[in-house]
Amino acid sequence: MSGEISPTGKHSTSGSSPELRASHADRERVVDVLRIAAGDGLLTADELDERLEAALSARTLSELAPLTADLPPVPVTGGMAAAEVKDVVRIEQVHSGPIERAGRWVVPRTMELALTYCEVTLDFTDAVITHDTLRIDLAMTGKALTLVTRPGIVVDTGGLHLVHSRVKYRRTPGNPDTPLTLRVELVGQKAHGTVVVRPPRRTFGQWLLRRPASSSAGA
Repeated sequence: MSGEISPTGKHSTSGSSPELRASHADRERVVDVLRIAAGDGLLTADELDERLEAALSARTLSELAPLTADLPPVPVTGGMAAAEVKDVVRIEQVHSGPIERAGRWVVPRTMELALTYCEVTLDFTDAVITHDTLRIDLAMTGKALTLVTRPGIVVDTGGLHLVHSRVKYRRTPGNPDTPLTLRVELVGQKAHGTVVVRPPRRTFGQWLLRRPASSSAGA
């Protein structure tokens, strides 16, 4: 046989097949692996920034492959499948127990929180982040909404209407050059309570490591 017909109408041989083009879904899968790897400490902030830029500009699958060749695959069990990343998650509770999202939970694109006197904690320390923006549409009365952040995550409370409430924002310490991995936009209304944005609490070991330095400074 003389070979297959290429998209241009010309014959091609088996040794000259064109490279496969990368789709948006292909790029998103690579970005997912990169962000999870960075969250696990496998990539530095500079490496993540460099590889994300390369992934988003890649045109072929061969350009994407080297970006994750030295990284473990993203697990597809235990809630980590890409198909389980939801566009909207709605939580509606009245006078219930505390609501918490922690560990390796998958961050949706939008969260709708309709809550009355329910404590809520969203811990992003080990969260799986597959896109750069999370919108939280709030209709919450009473108790506290706590967002636990990590370097690369910023929280915008400018669109939030406060009624007898306040925002307590403790910035996450870190390198100012750390690339932005997630922007959390808080909108809607919070009445009679607090919104707390803070970094993770120090472990006992971290506290011990820091204590001698502060003690010796005063000696």
